[in-house]
Amino acid sequence: MKFILGTKEYMTQIFDENDCVQPVTVVKVGPVTVTQIKTLENDGYDAVQVGFGEKKEKNISRPQRGHTKGLGNFAHLVENSVSEDSLELKVGDVIKLDAFAEGELVSTSSISKSKGFQGVVKRHGFHGGPRSHGQKHTERSPGSIGAGGVQRVRKGIRMAGRTGGDKVTHKKVKIIKIDSSENIIYLRGAIPGRKGTLVEIRG
Repeated sequence: MKFILGTKEYMTQIFDENDCVQPVTVVKVGPVTVTQIKTLENDGYDAVQVGFGEKKEKNISRPQRGHTKGLGNFAHLVENSVSEDSLELKVGDVIKLDAFAEGELVSTSSISKSKGFQGVVKRHGFHGGPRSHGQKHTERSPGSIGAGGVQRVRKGIRMAGRTGGDKVTHKKVKIIKIDSSENIIYLRGAIPGRKGTLVEIRG
C-alpha cells in the first residue's frame, strides 16, 4: 500500500489534457519518514508509523522526542495498516511523492470543519415548520420526536448537537496533476477540512 501525508491548501480549477475544466483541491505534501514498524508478533497487528511536518522541540512531549530520536521533530505521527507481505520498509526510510502517478485513484482522509453546536436545520437539513396556523417561533424547531407512550428518546433520533469535526474518508479520488518540484498534488473535487488540515492519501 502506498501512502503519504500533506496539508490542504486551497481549491481551484485547472484544465486537463482534453481542455475540460476540473475542480481540484491543492494539497501540499511532504516526504514522510518511517518512525516505527509494527508487526503481528510484537504489537498484534501489522502497520507502519510515519512522521510528517516540523514542530519546535519544546512543544513535543519527552516520550515522543525519545520515540523519534535521530529522525526529526515531527508535528504528526500517523499509522497505516499494511499487509505482512508489503512490509518492505524500515525505520528511517523516506516516502516521497514519486510513488504516485497522474490519473491514479486514491483514498483521502481528513478532519472536516467543526461548526459547534447546531440545530436540526443546519445539522440534518430539516425543513422546519411553516409560519402559519398559529406558529410563531417554530420555523427551525425539530417538531415531534416520535410516539408519546414510549417515555424515552429512541436511539438514533436526529436532534441538535455538535456538528463537524469528524474524520471523513473519500474513495476513488482522481489525481489530476502532480507538481514534483513544489511537492503539490491536485486532487479532483473537494477535500473536507480547513486550510492546513492534515490529509492522508493512500494508493
